[in-house]
This record gives sequence, C-alpha cells and structure tokens, in this order.
Amino acid sequence: MCLIAFAIGQRTDCPLLLAANRDEFWARPTLPLAAWPLENGLTVYAGRDLLAGGTWLGFSAAGRVAMLTNVRDGQPERAARSRGELVTRWLAGPAAAPDVPALLQQTDPSAYGGFNLVLGDCLSGHWCWLSNRSRSAERDGPGADSPIARLRPHDLPPGWCGAALAPGVYGLSNAALDSPWPKVRQLKAAVAAALQDTLHGERWQDPLLQALLDRRPAPEAQLPATGVPLAQEKLLSSPFVEMPQHGYGTRSSLIARWLRPSAASSQLELQEWTHPPVPPNQSTYNRLCISMWAMPTSS
Repeated sequence: MCLIAFAIGQRTDCPLLLAANRDEFWARPTLPLAAWPLENGLTVYAGRDLLAGGTWLGFSAAGRVAMLTNVRDGQPERAARSRGELVTRWLAGPAAAPDVPALLQQTDPSAYGGFNLVLGDCLSGHWCWLSNRSRSAERDGPGADSPIARLRPHDLPPGWCGAALAPGVYGLSNAALDSPWPKVRQLKAAVAAALQDTLHGERWQDPLLQALLDRRPAPEAQLPATGVPLAQEKLLSSPFVEMPQHGYGTRSSLIARWLRPSAASSQLELQEWTHPPVPPNQSTYNRLCISMWAMPTSS
C-alpha cells in the first residue's frame, strides 16, 4: 500500500473515512478484498498477499484497523520477516484492548524492511502511527498543517518511532506520516473535502475515486528525494502509478467509511476497485458492508 489518506474522529456519524491505493509488482500473487479468517478464527476484511500470507490494509470484526506502507529509500532490502504479518497480528487482537505497548515489546523492528504502520481500535478510539525508520521521520517529517502529536523518544522501545494520533485528517505514502509529498497533500485534501459533504447518495465516493485514479505526476521541483532515479521518482509521484516497464503499478483502490448514525447502530462499508495490468484495463469492483461494531465500548 503506497498512498493512504484517512480521517478519524471528525464526524460523529462517520468516525472513519479512508481512501487508499495499493502499489505493488504485478507478478506478486494477491487476492482481492474479501472476508477471511485469521489463524485464531477471527474474521478480517482485507485483500490478501498470497506470497507471504499477510495483508497491507485490513479491518477486523472486533473493530480494529491496520494500515501498512513501505518506507522507500532507494536501497533494496532483505528482511527476515514479512511486513504484512504486522497488520494481521494487530487485527487478531480483541476489541477495546489498547495493547500497543505489548506489540512493541514483542516485536523486533529490525527484522522487517522499512515500514509505516497505522493501528486503530475504532471502539475505544485509540490510534497510533509506528515506524522502524527514525531517519525518515526526521528527514520527511509532517507538514506544518499536520495534527500529529509526537511521542517523546523514551516513550517507545529502541528501534521504534511514532506518535499517538488525535482526531484529524492524515496522509501516508512511503515516508513518515504526513510527509508533505504532493500526492499525499492531494489525497488528504480530497478526504477533507468529502467530510464536508453528506457522505450519502449513490455517487458520494466519486470525488475520492477520481483523486485515487489521478495519473498526473508532480512537478519536478516538488519531487521528494528517496534515493531512486529522478525519472522513476516522477513516475511514482502520481496518486495512481503506472510503470509497465518495471512490471509495477497501482493494483487496487479502496474507499472505506464507517457510518455510525447512533451509538447502537453502525456499518462499515468497503469499496475496492482492482486494476488489471493489461488492456482492456477494466477495473473490477467489489463492495462489502458489515453491520457490526455496534456494541458499546466496555468500561
């Protein structure tokens, strides 16, 4: 997953709104959005990486959310473990159990390639961003308009950096959370604009989808420096990535909204467009609606 914008706690009737593109090599086998069981039997709603068995963005029946992106630094990495398992490990936890400290203590961040991990518990309202690349956080830190509340270094075990997330609109690509890359700012703006709309009707998601499908590269002067060649940096700068010469590009787009008209009623709606790599390039649409997460948070 290489581009995500999400709003948390901005509307009582829609506590979570999310738009995301997943960029990956076309040869990597993947299953589209579906309900599937984790090893402990808990149902999750996510796409699935068939190579390593994990996922890049998912939702659990217990109200948990996890999002993953790689940190791009231009240097090929070989790591002992797959980053996708970090997502499924979080999703496997119970509802309303803010056990991020336990996950940190039980995880060796050096065993993984560079990553960003956003973890949320929708029922308790706890959200955080974690990374194992402190240099990226220092170099590509959040823009001046970011709502991020940084944690002090001693709040996290060695090898970790991150922040607790207050209500706000956030953006994430292949650098630190809220790094002001053009496509990150663009998708954040689309999510913020959607929050001002009704979020209802048959075509409410169209502006978000248009932002996700935007193939226009950023101006050269605004390109980040992540260690890849300039021509490649430009190809990667558009929200929707097309790099057929590398067998790489945007493989799916996801829009999620959690509607909560009352404390006793809620529905998670997921819409995914899977994009084929070759003509006729007709994307496959998939929609899931989950009427759960309606139980009040236990005290």
